[in-house]
Amino acid sequence: MDIKQKARQLREHSTDAEKLLWHHLRNRRLNGWKFRRQFPVGKYIVDFVCQELKLIIEIDGGQHADQITYDLERTRILNSKRYQVVRYWNNEVLGNLTGVLESLTLTLARRRTAQRERAYVHGWTVVEQCRSNCRGVRGE
Repeated sequence: MDIKQKARQLREHSTDAEKLLWHHLRNRRLNGWKFRRQFPVGKYIVDFVCQELKLIIEIDGGQHADQITYDLERTRILNSKRYQVVRYWNNEVLGNLTGVLESLTLTLARRRTAQRERAYVHGWTVVEQCRSNCRGVRGE
């Protein structure tokens, strides 16, 4: 099974926590940011990703307590590709969805600010497209 087929299979068998969070992320519902779910990034399939900000959201179940080393290595590799990885436990999403969404909103805002600062430092002008998508256009 190739990675795209595996991602499709994971989308079809989402956990309750993933379904709940996806309901709030899909169709640009969280501050206009586009998210994809069960999406291949390199050799990994991540739970959710905002490609524009290179932000990955992982929802971890109990099995992750036993695979800490694997998760740390995976995160290190994704960080090396300039992705930021944020993790929440299933019970956090199911029991404190408001807190998770507030945390994500803050993380998105910080990520966008950092993206703009990097663009400025590298001589790029930030141009707004749509409501909140941040793109760089080479400055004169």
